[in-house]
Amino acid sequence: MGRANVAYYASRDPFADFVTAPEISQIFGELIGAWCAVVMQALGGDVRLVEVGPGRGTLMVDMLRVLRRFVASSSSAAFTVHLVETSPRLRAAQKQALDGMGFSVSWHDHVEEVPPGPMLLVANEFLDALPIRQFVRTEAGWAERFVRDGQWLLLPCDDVPPEVAERHVAPEDVVEISPASIEFVRAITKRFCKTPGVALFIDYGTATSCVGESLQALRDARPVSALVEPGTADLTAHVDFASMARAATQAGACCYGPVEQGALLRSLGAVQRAKALCAAAPAQTGVIHAGLDRLIGPDRMGRLFKALAVTSADIGPLPGFPEKIWGEQE
Repeated sequence: MGRANVAYYASRDPFADFVTAPEISQIFGELIGAWCAVVMQALGGDVRLVEVGPGRGTLMVDMLRVLRRFVASSSSAAFTVHLVETSPRLRAAQKQALDGMGFSVSWHDHVEEVPPGPMLLVANEFLDALPIRQFVRTEAGWAERFVRDGQWLLLPCDDVPPEVAERHVAPEDVVEISPASIEFVRAITKRFCKTPGVALFIDYGTATSCVGESLQALRDARPVSALVEPGTADLTAHVDFASMARAATQAGACCYGPVEQGALLRSLGAVQRAKALCAAAPAQTGVIHAGLDRLIGPDRMGRLFKALAVTSADIGPLPGFPEKIWGEQE
């Protein structure tokens, strides 16, 4: 999955195959921008505002439109913009989108390259594209699933990761894990243990660790086989938010959530913002309401997509999230 997605993002326009929340409605990015403004006050001045997997730059443009007003109204609101992007094609699109916004933007290949200092990181539909591993419980024991010549291949596995071996599964059940996602969260947490920071992860996935496979491929907005023609389709898998939160807390951070995307956006004022947009552009009312429904509707993105906040130990609570940290909410 990892190599296939690297080839995919390097050679294709991914937004021909799928649409993310910022592309659906400006409401999403504006509300996340307002959320960032509040969090920046908790972090103090000279914040590194970071987006990983920034796509065409649409989310950052909408965020900065809100944050520009925040900077104008607060003498202590100082931040720099950093985008973590490896695709030259997408970097070019981001530069074009952000031109004229009035902010200096730096690009990095890896999040570790972002200069030291307080960090506010936003990752929308980023973790779902990171590589996964799949394990199958067979009658003979655990096996790991690979792809060879367009077919699944099962190989016996003696060194099964603990998070797999501890699952209560039936024969032929599949367990997915994403070591790459865990490693990314741990890297962020390591930084947050030294310097104040907050990371907001929004993605589609589960609030608890589940059994079953979720790998899927999209080409031209239609499901296709994940086994055929690697590098020509977008490969994604559900994010296990419980595993992400567990990894972050074990590494010394605090976590809030996960909460459903619909609940988060409602609490941040999505409905009210839609009403204001409709009042300003009555001819666009249908489009605005359709976009809002896709973002917060329980049968659309509102329930399937979740949000998790990872923070330094001394920051919180955060807007739109429970006051209790992850692990203490029951």
